[in-house]
Amino acid sequence: MMHELAVMPEMTAMRNAVAECGWGRVIFGNSFADTQDFAEALREEEKDCRDIGIYVINPHVLLASAPQELFLDPSHTFRLQRSDYEPADEACPVLVRDIEPGRDVESANRIFASRNMVVMRPEFFDGNLEGAGLIFLVATDSQDGEVAGVVMGVDHSHYLGSQDKGCSLWCLAVDPQARQSGIGTALTRALAERFWAKGAEYLDLTVLHDNEQAIGLYEKLGFKRIQSFTVKRKNTINEKLFTGPELGGNLNPYALIIINEARRRGIHVEVIDEESGIFRLSLGGRTVVCRESLSELTSAVAMSICENKEISRRVVSEAGVRVPDQVQWDGTREQIADFLGRNTAVVVKPTHGEQGRGISVDLRSVEEVESAIASAQRMSTTVLLEEYFEGQDLRLVVINFKLVAAAIRKPAAVTGDGISTIARLIDAQSRRRMAATAGESRIPVDAETARIVRLAGYTMDDILPAGEELQVRKTANLHTGGTIHDVTDSVHPELVEAAVAAARSIDIPVVGIDFMVTSPRSPDYVFIEANERPGLANHEPQPTAQRFVDLIFPLSMPTDVRNFRSGLKAIEKKT
Repeated sequence: MMHELAVMPEMTAMRNAVAECGWGRVIFGNSFADTQDFAEALREEEKDCRDIGIYVINPHVLLASAPQELFLDPSHTFRLQRSDYEPADEACPVLVRDIEPGRDVESANRIFASRNMVVMRPEFFDGNLEGAGLIFLVATDSQDGEVAGVVMGVDHSHYLGSQDKGCSLWCLAVDPQARQSGIGTALTRALAERFWAKGAEYLDLTVLHDNEQAIGLYEKLGFKRIQSFTVKRKNTINEKLFTGPELGGNLNPYALIIINEARRRGIHVEVIDEESGIFRLSLGGRTVVCRESLSELTSAVAMSICENKEISRRVVSEAGVRVPDQVQWDGTREQIADFLGRNTAVVVKPTHGEQGRGISVDLRSVEEVESAIASAQRMSTTVLLEEYFEGQDLRLVVINFKLVAAAIRKPAAVTGDGISTIARLIDAQSRRRMAATAGESRIPVDAETARIVRLAGYTMDDILPAGEELQVRKTANLHTGGTIHDVTDSVHPELVEAAVAAARSIDIPVVGIDFMVTSPRSPDYVFIEANERPGLANHEPQPTAQRFVDLIFPLSMPTDVRNFRSGLKAIEKKT
């Protein structure tokens, strides 16, 4: 039932009031005369904290000032008037006392973490809490003395002036393993009575609109709903509060990582086809259709260059990027023999293809090459013979012609247990990779895998000795069971320059550039291919999805990030 708003504290001489609480800040909206000052205060939220703006007088005006950064919290505000409060007529089931620094704080944080709440900074409790108008209480188990619940409150008169007779309750949490019942009620009563003793006339709190259990508890204690609003920042902590219900469950991780980042920023998402990862992003009259990391910003010409490995090799070579020796197979054994004559080992790959399909590596005889060509022709009618460069497979993700992520991709391998056959080890490892990548990575059991196993002196039916590692693929693609290892912070500058040069030569805004390198810390490399649809979900913790959305909707960037980048550009121009 909706009640009329009780008279809110009038604007006082104490302007821009903010209460530091150890887990974030309570920002009193009714103390801000200027909307921009209020928005700026919310922007000052620290990392891993949750700030809450309460008593927002004109929420529509505030949100209009920072629509991509702030949101209206879907919580109701409840108020308990001292005149309506009825003391408990039964004994308290727990001992409620002031929190003590050290072990009490650790226990409280354990409870907060179990409830997916923001934890408190332990050093915060070294200060004078009472002097800051704060009360932290814990409920302890009557048998073992362990902390079973925690609550905190803010004395409004400390921040809004002595004429304000209010207070508020925050962070009520009860250990899910607590043996006693009624702990939440006991903590709420204890906090209210502590504030009554200090002269408070009302106690306010906010609770999520769909938390029926908590709302029932508060209404039973005499709280009544008032018409008041709270505002928070769009951050990862608050994500579920402003992104809305989750979208369909069949989206692959490469589409989902972009969709989740877009929804965090308030960008509208429409899934067109789940299975293929096609979706539409819309913001402020601008609409862009994407298939995972491939968007309308990538031209058809750039896409066709990437798809044809022969053309992409020529294009990047003209830009000064080092490329391996390569020819298109003309259908003769003589060409194969001639190519093997000048290159010790050969790679066979279809001219058109992706995800490592149809590629065979480290071929050293005409017969091996011919067999690999037959496999590649299932992917493309034209086949390339390429010089084999032994080394490590390096993927560099370039977005807006800047390196965002770099990773070494290692081919699939299995480790022997002295009992299982190689075929069984591959099957087990493949199932683990599929589980870890939502079905995106698996080791193919095909002629190429059997050939690599034979090169190591085994057959698929042999038992691999315990502890011995066996590489079962030469290509390091994730889709053929490869694993990915981030090297963004240590990649050699010349490799970065070459990757950016390759992206510029193709004129593609989002691309995965693949090099073979002796080491990511060394300048030696050869270009392998360019992928017009790189999997951004493969490079956490690097901000690939963030930079992708920045590219498409630059105005969706948080103001502080946008200002920081503008400052960098200004410095670059001066230098």
